[in-house]
Amino acid sequence: MTTAPPPAVVATPGGARRGRGAARLLVRLWRGRADDARWVRPALLGLLLATAVLYVHDLAASGYANSYYSAAAQAGSQSWKALFFGSLDAGNSITVDKPPAALWPMALSVRLFGLNPWAILLPQALFGVATVAVLHAAVRRRFSAAAGLLAGTVLALTPVAALMFRFNNPDALLTLLTTVTVYCVLRALEHARTKWLVWAGAAVGVAFLTKTLQAFLILPPLTVLYAVCAPTRLRRRLGQLALATGAMVVAGGWWVAVVELWPASSRPYIGGSRHNSFLELTFGYNGLGRINGDEPGSVGGGRLFQGGGYAEGPGGSYVTGTGGGPDVVRSGWGGSGLDRMFTSQVGGQISWLLPAALLLLAAGLVVTWRARRTDTARAAFVARGGALLTTAAVFSFMAGIFHEYYTVALAPCVAALVGMGVTVLWEERAKRWAAVALGTTTAVTAWWGYELLARTPDHLPWLRTPVLVAGLAAAAGLLLTARIGRRLARTAAGLGLAACLAGPVAYTLSTVDSPHTGSIVTAGPAVAGRAGGGGTVIIGPGAGPGPGPGKAPGQTPAKAPGQVPGQTPGRAEPQDGARPPGGDQQHPPGSRQGPRSMGGLLDGPRVSPAAERLLERRAGDHTWVAATVGAQNAAGYQLATGEPVMAIGGFNGSDPSPTLAQFKSLVADGRVPYFIAGDGRGGGLGPGGEGGASLITSWVRENFTEVTAGDSTFYDLTRPERKD
Repeated sequence: MTTAPPPAVVATPGGARRGRGAARLLVRLWRGRADDARWVRPALLGLLLATAVLYVHDLAASGYANSYYSAAAQAGSQSWKALFFGSLDAGNSITVDKPPAALWPMALSVRLFGLNPWAILLPQALFGVATVAVLHAAVRRRFSAAAGLLAGTVLALTPVAALMFRFNNPDALLTLLTTVTVYCVLRALEHARTKWLVWAGAAVGVAFLTKTLQAFLILPPLTVLYAVCAPTRLRRRLGQLALATGAMVVAGGWWVAVVELWPASSRPYIGGSRHNSFLELTFGYNGLGRINGDEPGSVGGGRLFQGGGYAEGPGGSYVTGTGGGPDVVRSGWGGSGLDRMFTSQVGGQISWLLPAALLLLAAGLVVTWRARRTDTARAAFVARGGALLTTAAVFSFMAGIFHEYYTVALAPCVAALVGMGVTVLWEERAKRWAAVALGTTTAVTAWWGYELLARTPDHLPWLRTPVLVAGLAAAAGLLLTARIGRRLARTAAGLGLAACLAGPVAYTLSTVDSPHTGSIVTAGPAVAGRAGGGGTVIIGPGAGPGPGPGKAPGQTPAKAPGQVPGQTPGRAEPQDGARPPGGDQQHPPGSRQGPRSMGGLLDGPRVSPAAERLLERRAGDHTWVAATVGAQNAAGYQLATGEPVMAIGGFNGSDPSPTLAQFKSLVADGRVPYFIAGDGRGGGLGPGGEGGASLITSWVRENFTEVTAGDSTFYDLTRPERKD
């Protein structure tokens, strides 16, 4: 096996060295390495350009995508305080339930370019291009140019990557930062350079400020790898790891320290926490709660809606009684277990090349098994394989909230292992075992692509058979690679790559051609039977824990929590993803948030022009133009009007903010003129039952005048209702 040596460093005097170094860097960026073939740099630039085109194609079709984060970005563009804390509104009533690092680029983009879908989503697309570039650089550095290009191509064409790098959830930035972390660790392993390990720690710290503890999933294998394999004495290795840990704490802890020390009375409430604490949010709802499923107040967390007429049902569902029998609204997160990454909920998102990555990981370790302790090629396999296995294991067995799009975190690892493994085995193909490994990997990948395509039989039905036939033919050719000659062997390899990538390419093109909105989105075409994998399925009256005979989950309407007057009860998405006429930027025609929907709980409502005009008449005279229960409801009105809207109870109305007493005080001070009607989600989950959204809703309905505008119902908080 041959690997590309790291570029040599030539010592020159200080200023001259810096000047010449900058010039060499520019030349290298344009021309590549001095010993590169002429096709290498144009191929890389072509890959990055193609990735950029793919990720920005019709980007604005998704509107504001996830209104929850778009509203926070809009708030950050109006208020520096909201930007710092990650507030959902410029009035700083409550934050989103994540740290704010992913919001900062979006908010700054909105400050520069104004509030529009491009300003919100373009940073995510740029993160995607940067992730492909960093992954290519990492793989190219230790292996061949072909390995780097293959890894970058696989990443760009992974369906869930195409989804999340065109969407405004925190996962896009998190994926870039974890890819940078692995790159820095591998650079540090070359010559035991402390600065690269410190940079890795800083990247993890910023990743923590993006999505809290998920950033740490890759740390165990990387830490052990450096402690064992770095080319320096053990004492120095441990000292370097300590410095990297310090950099991580500083990069991620400064913001936490400021928030925890800031007087709670002058900052927004920490959304998602029970007691207004970011540390509680980190280790509870966003931490252990994700592992053991104990997430009070979350959808499917077992306590949502309990005081407001709802109770926990079977399998992580919640139930409300009606005259015709119970309405079951199941919100489980799919079955956990070893096969979770391959199920109908998740398989089409990430698992197309996952079997190949695991087989190639084993093959790469076999090839490098006898290498010295400090061998960087083996370290690359261990780093990517360890990160893949630890992250996949946590995702597979976590009992709490799990969404299919989380698996974008696996995409760089899968892509790197494919790029490294294929090229290493190709170099070793003269050996019988390597040819068998190449052929077996190709056959298994083609078969699995055939199986995944069968889950969407109405989407490109002609593609399944060619994928299987071409893959098996290529596998046969690769098994005989030592006998059929170099030209035929290359033909077999090209055919095998085409067969293995055909499925993910089809799903990726379907993804970029379909707008996506809401809190829960999936890549590729709709899969029959995909339910409970992280979304809400409204099953219907008397249906019990499953759908009725002959009915797909989500088909039967039911009264959904959070339904506002004028909404269709149990609004569910048609299978083709079409939405009702009259969609706006939050809900463009053809937008799709997967086969589950829950009205204002998981997606922002459509706001009529009449409702906009009503609220805009009070703009500028109050801190918030209105208040409503639930963050998505508030986000829809806030994005439509451009004015702050208070989200009572945070994301799903269960956070104890504000309390009834606090809300009464705000109304008395004239800081909020309207209450947008709902059904009082949250049910008094605050401490002592005194902070629940249902108490606020009841008080408003009993004491203020109802006003209708378009299909929305408001209560005018400046006009107390007369009591006869």
